[in-house]
Amino acid sequence: MAKLKRVLRGDPYIWGIVIALSFIGTLAVYSSSVNLAFIKHDGNTEFYFLRHFIFLLIGLFLLFLFHLVNYKWFSRPAQILIWVAIALLVLTMFVGSEINNASRVLPIPGLGITFQTSDFAKLALVLYIARYLSKNQKDVHQFKVLRHVLLVIGIVVALIAPENLSTALVVFFTCLFLLYIGRINFKYLALLGICCITVVVISFTVLLNMDVSKYQESRIPTWKKRVETFMGISEEGDNYQQMQSKIAVATGGLFGKGPGNSTQRNYLPHPYSDFIFAIIMEEYGWVGGAIVIGCFLLLIIRCFKIVLKAPKAFGALAALGLGFSMSFQAFVNMAVAVGIVPVTGLTIPLVSMGGTSLVFNSIAFGIILSVSRSVEEGDSLNDGKKNHELA
Repeated sequence: MAKLKRVLRGDPYIWGIVIALSFIGTLAVYSSSVNLAFIKHDGNTEFYFLRHFIFLLIGLFLLFLFHLVNYKWFSRPAQILIWVAIALLVLTMFVGSEINNASRVLPIPGLGITFQTSDFAKLALVLYIARYLSKNQKDVHQFKVLRHVLLVIGIVVALIAPENLSTALVVFFTCLFLLYIGRINFKYLALLGICCITVVVISFTVLLNMDVSKYQESRIPTWKKRVETFMGISEEGDNYQQMQSKIAVATGGLFGKGPGNSTQRNYLPHPYSDFIFAIIMEEYGWVGGAIVIGCFLLLIIRCFKIVLKAPKAFGALAALGLGFSMSFQAFVNMAVAVGIVPVTGLTIPLVSMGGTSLVFNSIAFGIILSVSRSVEEGDSLNDGKKNHELA
């Protein structure tokens, strides 16, 4: 155990979360992707499972490497990564491959895989904001700091939103949370929040009353249909996805039907990604669902612990921002599965089937563990003193 602790440094609870989510995700992906693999790959039911497992191994390897790097080394590259992310998002809009009627990914030549640029952008943006706020702690209450950060946030969110609105909203709310933790003047954030709520209400009202027949090539008809379905004003049958998801959740009971015994995977669209929580609930019951929920709640708690102990503001903000982003995304996915929010298309980090998204989430966990490792080992200047900059 002592040898293992020397190899796997950092918060042991976060390591436990990574292991638990990886294990649960692997089982759920195998079960939920069997039918798709059988149909698309000539009866090879293990195709997507093996693909997911290979990406998971790559992700865990990168997680291990990143957790060994001192988190301070991630600060300076963040200035470059954010502009690389913006360039890739622009490129995706023009030459990106289409997934679910949206241009969201860039193909990687020669490898036969795609690269989801929004996942890279989320990681780069959190690191950039963490660096900028940590470097401007003395002036953080001045509007000029918020103005600069909002400009960058606005560019990234605006580039993601047309093809992936749900991800754009997750990015935006994660950034608002970071700004609050980073001690941006609350009256500015409150005003920003009021403006955002006003824009959302107006947008929903316009969307529900507009004729979308002229916008069939865009995502607007999809957004309208999802909102109408959630509000119960769409045509009968439009809520097929959430109905099947609710059936999966309801029939799982306390302990579920057992691994591989899902029936709703035959009816649910994207049961291996968008609705994987429904499959987990069906096969492992409320106990399995509670474990997944508990993992992400624990992740946020442990990240707050890091904030209280981290000797530098950058490490505290980066760890909390990345942890909050992944947890918030996971909770939205779960809320969709039980019908609390409209269908979004968001996945659960480390659990849903993925390629490059799995890799970037693993890197995010590696950075969080890097910060926690530095906290445990003690900063050379502060030697374990609590960070009062964010108090």
